[in-house]
Amino acid sequence: MTNQLSGRILVVEDDESHRLTLAKYLKRAGHDVRSVSTAEAAFGEISHFDPQLVISDVRMPGLSGFDLLERLGDQTEISVILITAYEGVTGAINAMRNGAYDYLIKPLDLDRLDQVVEACLTDRLSTSSGRESNGSEPIEEIVSRRIVGEDPAMLRICKMIGTVARTRASVLVRGETGTGKELIARAIHDASATVNEPFVAIDCTAIPETLLESALFGHVAGAFTGAKESRRGKFELAGRGTVFLDEIGDTSLAFQAKLLRVLQEREFHPVGSENAKTTEARILAATHQPLDRMVGDGGFRQDLYFRLQVIEIVVPPLRKRLGDLPLLTQHILARACDELDRDLLNVPTSVMSAMTRYAWPGNVRELENALTRAAVLAKGSSISLEHMALGQTEEEAGLSFEPGGDSLEDMERTHVQRILIQTKGNKSQAAQILKISRPRLDRIIQKYELKV
Repeated sequence: MTNQLSGRILVVEDDESHRLTLAKYLKRAGHDVRSVSTAEAAFGEISHFDPQLVISDVRMPGLSGFDLLERLGDQTEISVILITAYEGVTGAINAMRNGAYDYLIKPLDLDRLDQVVEACLTDRLSTSSGRESNGSEPIEEIVSRRIVGEDPAMLRICKMIGTVARTRASVLVRGETGTGKELIARAIHDASATVNEPFVAIDCTAIPETLLESALFGHVAGAFTGAKESRRGKFELAGRGTVFLDEIGDTSLAFQAKLLRVLQEREFHPVGSENAKTTEARILAATHQPLDRMVGDGGFRQDLYFRLQVIEIVVPPLRKRLGDLPLLTQHILARACDELDRDLLNVPTSVMSAMTRYAWPGNVRELENALTRAAVLAKGSSISLEHMALGQTEEEAGLSFEPGGDSLEDMERTHVQRILIQTKGNKSQAAQILKISRPRLDRIIQKYELKV
């Protein structure tokens, strides 16, 4: 490929074959490239080569790529791209919140690498991005408690979490009910510099419209019947932390107007008070509603939509990330068994196969409820479909087995992913079952970014 821009790039990779191949590829693209095998050697090379971009492996003897990224934190003129075959979503959040330009998974997609390098060098012409401080909680704890999965869509979300956690920008999280939108919001808060400030969540559908304003903004004594004393609202309680507004799409236009003022002016009036109060809280919002369509229909304020949608994260439904089903099942079942104080239960192959064919209309929340129920009712060492309350078999119970969408592409993606799960990633066996050639299977896997 031919780049419009060329730059000075330092490759840090302990695997000699990978290092030489990557360096050669970048040189052919027109870049001035140096390469070293350790992070320690990189510092010496940086001092006289003065690279614009460092592309570093994560796992290396001695200092890791994360150590290199951290130590380059004050040298804001150097951009860093981390590459790895191991870290998954844990590394993605950690890398981005600590200032990496991007985080790529091996084996490298060279087209994607070209795009990232080109974008990085282009960005350097207009701005230099510093690295802000981050939260103190170990990233592994944030991820293990909040995010589970290795699907490419989830990796992109985790990279976004790490990036936006370094800012105070408003974030809108969209996704179907049960996809884990609040977990995404909590992960953003936990990865931020204000992790020690409160995270205050409120379900806008769980509070009557007449009380929602009071819940968020507070009220003074006598403001309405039953208001015997003044109370602080969520915005005041949050301090410099985070206010998470769940199901914001179900609020009234009148309430939306008052929330818009908070976003624009950073101030609000407690109910019944003439005195305004200010807030430094960050606002994260979530909805399952199509807000863009609601704006067109007059059901949601356009100005508020734009204010909330500074950053938008779309969480995929479970049926679109079936490759993560075994990981999610293992994680949820282990937690349920621990809480129930019983030995870890097994998931038979036949049960997992049936689970991959189920539509999961309630998404991860439904999966969690089903597995917890199974853990409670299981008599032996394994769970069964009966215990999950999804029915006995596809024929007997009429399970809602769906391919994951109405289009042909949706059906193809879901069916091929299910076969890959059943064959435990054996592509030759999967190709035989699907009655297609191995090269065609590879093209399908690449097309839909399927997990193997």
